[in-house]
Amino acid sequence: MQNQKKSYIYAFVTVFLWSTVASAFKIGLDYYSPDLLLLISSIVSTVFFFTLMLNHSKKNLYTKDNIFKSLFAGLLNPFLYYLILFKAYDMIPAQVAQPLNYTWIIVVTVLMSISNKKRLSIITISGLLISFTGVVVISAQGNASGKEINIIGVGLALISSVFWGFYWLINLKDTRQDVEKLFMNFFVGTIFISIYVLIFSDFKYSFEGTMAGIYIGLFEMGATFFVWLKALKYSEDTGKTGNIIYLTPFISLIFISLILKEVISINSFLGLILIIGGIVITSRVKNI
Repeated sequence: MQNQKKSYIYAFVTVFLWSTVASAFKIGLDYYSPDLLLLISSIVSTVFFFTLMLNHSKKNLYTKDNIFKSLFAGLLNPFLYYLILFKAYDMIPAQVAQPLNYTWIIVVTVLMSISNKKRLSIITISGLLISFTGVVVISAQGNASGKEINIIGVGLALISSVFWGFYWLINLKDTRQDVEKLFMNFFVGTIFISIYVLIFSDFKYSFEGTMAGIYIGLFEMGATFFVWLKALKYSEDTGKTGNIIYLTPFISLIFISLILKEVISINSFLGLILIIGGIVITSRVKNI
């Protein structure tokens, strides 16, 4: 029972920290382009994972097999996933981008079904359709409010979920220790991002943007992940602990309203309920 209490504490800390990052994205993007913000964030994450690596054996870290795995994984995340996601946040309100990003779980469900050569159950299909309805509700809110929503930004938010879904599956099959593969993936991803920035961007320093990048690197990509792992480690019922994470997008809307001063649309709230509701239904069957 004591361990479960610790699990809940770590889980709620995780929810709180991840609930703030959507606001941090928008703040950072006020000062930096998506690629520059990503470069700073990924460098911070790489340094964080490197410090954790100091207590791990590096004997087999740089084998050809590990490097090859990280080349593809690092290309997907942090490079492509976050670059596309940040571009989406740069184009559309946080209250639109943030719920749409949660559709990655839908992508994983479909990809796992294809990978395992199994048909989707009626319940799973129903959950996916409910979540898809939520996407439509959120995407259509421009018509409801009279303010046009950037359809390209919506598309990028959904595309980013596809890249994360593929990364999630690759990461699931990667048997390396979490610290090792995360360090290597982010190290390789940072190289890709650096090359991209050197070719396409002009760097102009911003203190506020840099602070946002550091915050994102620590609390979106880095430390919070290990807080979540501790929550699962101490959990006596991973199902109950896992359900707590579904609070994140709803609390995030509160921060978006308070920090970014976005007036939360009824479409954003209803669409989020539908997306998360469909995911919960699907997860009951697929245990994702």
